[in-house]
Amino acid sequence: MPDIDRAVGAVLGSAVGDALGAPFEFGLPGVFRERFPDGVGELCGGGGWDPGEATDDTQMAVLVGESLLERGGLDLPDVFARFQRWAAAAPKDIGLQTEQVLLGGDPWDVAAALHFQVNGRAAGNGSLMRASTSAVYFATRGRDHTMEAARRIAALTHGDGAAWEGTAILHELVRVALLGEDPLAAVPATLAEVTPAHRERWATALAPDWQPSDATEFNGAVWPCLGSAVWALRTTGSFEEALAAAVDLGGDTDTVAAVTGTLAGAVYGPDAIPTRWTPLLHVPLPGSADRVLTAEDLRHLAESLATAGR
Repeated sequence: MPDIDRAVGAVLGSAVGDALGAPFEFGLPGVFRERFPDGVGELCGGGGWDPGEATDDTQMAVLVGESLLERGGLDLPDVFARFQRWAAAAPKDIGLQTEQVLLGGDPWDVAAALHFQVNGRAAGNGSLMRASTSAVYFATRGRDHTMEAARRIAALTHGDGAAWEGTAILHELVRVALLGEDPLAAVPATLAEVTPAHRERWATALAPDWQPSDATEFNGAVWPCLGSAVWALRTTGSFEEALAAAVDLGGDTDTVAAVTGTLAGAVYGPDAIPTRWTPLLHVPLPGSADRVLTAEDLRHLAESLATAGR
């Protein structure tokens, strides 16, 4: 049975990764190490973000989690409607593709597909960034169920199947970690469940010798984002080291660190998250009566998701 403590680690870990990386977004590689040469990073704020402020990554994860709890399972129209209210409330940050899909006026079940038909590109990392809560909720249901749920949630905003498969992989690796097993060792078996049309490219990005310098796209794309998170987990020995490695890559630092935090939090648990970070962590929720969630709120959300998922 998945461990509730590790579930808290996944949700909290994603949020602190998001807040840690936000001030460095679109920066060059190495900027984080320049700011914190001793490797002891802080939720420093900057770039329009207050210290400890989480971005759209965590905001959307909370919306997914609260829908799962309040609706008693996966209600895709409800998730989409929550996303729409949030997007219409002018959040400080929102991905361009996500904004176009949510506010384009198309129904929930065709909006992302129509956007993909017109633009031909929809393999951004926006469905990965919000997956911590759903990964925790569906972890008890087994591999097939959690991967399929991930695909369906991803498809609300991303029409490219590559994003669906990447989110499904992340769901499954979190499920394995919540069981106390090694998610890195589970990569080959997980890849075997990926839709054949996307399997080879995902196998390349998740290969044991892959590193971020091998990426052929900006890490705002789904493949290098998840690949970088797995790399950060594989090449470090602690939660904090994994997040520092992720942020120091530069680029889409908040999302790469959020995904890394999801995995590392599930592996190391919440006690590995530096206590100097959690008091500053806060998650504004535009469109939700000006609510602002704290680290303790996220802990309760994670516990509720892990329990309800059973």
